[in-house]
Amino acid sequence: MPELPEVETIRRQLEPQLHGREIVDAGSHWSAKFTPALDAIGHEIVGLRRRGKYLLFDLVDDAETPRELIIHLGMTGRLAVERHADLAHAHLRAWWRLDDRHHLTFHDARRFGRIHVVERGDHAGLPTLAALGPEPFDDEFNGAALAAFVKSSDRHLKTILLAQRAVAGIGNIYADEALWMAGINPATRRLSRARAERLVDTVRLALQSGLDHGGTTLRDYVDSSGEPGTNQHELHCYGRAGEPCERCATILRRRELDARTTTWCPNCQAR
Repeated sequence: MPELPEVETIRRQLEPQLHGREIVDAGSHWSAKFTPALDAIGHEIVGLRRRGKYLLFDLVDDAETPRELIIHLGMTGRLAVERHADLAHAHLRAWWRLDDRHHLTFHDARRFGRIHVVERGDHAGLPTLAALGPEPFDDEFNGAALAAFVKSSDRHLKTILLAQRAVAGIGNIYADEALWMAGINPATRRLSRARAERLVDTVRLALQSGLDHGGTTLRDYVDSSGEPGTNQHELHCYGRAGEPCERCATILRRRELDARTTTWCPNCQAR
């Protein structure tokens, strides 16, 4: 699933292409997950933001009613601006024709993505989005807040990171990387203030690496130009089970932790 670096990479690419464009027509797959795409017809795109793993297109119509087109890419979603779009493509789930005759297209082979159009800021019908924690680069995500969150929960630390309430936008890849860099076992249920501050730093380092390298491509992810990211070549821990740890040469291990595949170093990240 695309995580914060992949979604932010796509946002940065699309925003200059879409800002000020009017949506003059649209179409979608028959599923109710995608038919809200049609509700964006007649709106101008005046901004493109990201919240966690969601893309939020700021819209206004002739009455200047502020709305949001919200897209979650799911596992295999891809957004692109195309001059000659194939509207009959088997994996096309939604499209929007713009006033410059280009199309914004949403392909999603596995159909786990979702589309919504809502009044701007009205996320009551999207509980996951409404409950997102702070963005990882915001001041609200800090050691004190993270330590307090972990103390109030009985979940494993990695599961807390993936749940999106302590911090938004982190998935399996960057959680494994951040925990390895911090030297913290993913299964721990305790976190001191000092270790929480270290983990905040390494979360940011892991995500920044993803941003600097255009995201991590393991199978499906490509950016809006169809290009894969290169951060997979920078990974220290995720997906490297059976290989020696780069810090201590101990063989990295893999296990299922709360139904998520997790890789860690039994020496550097001992409990």
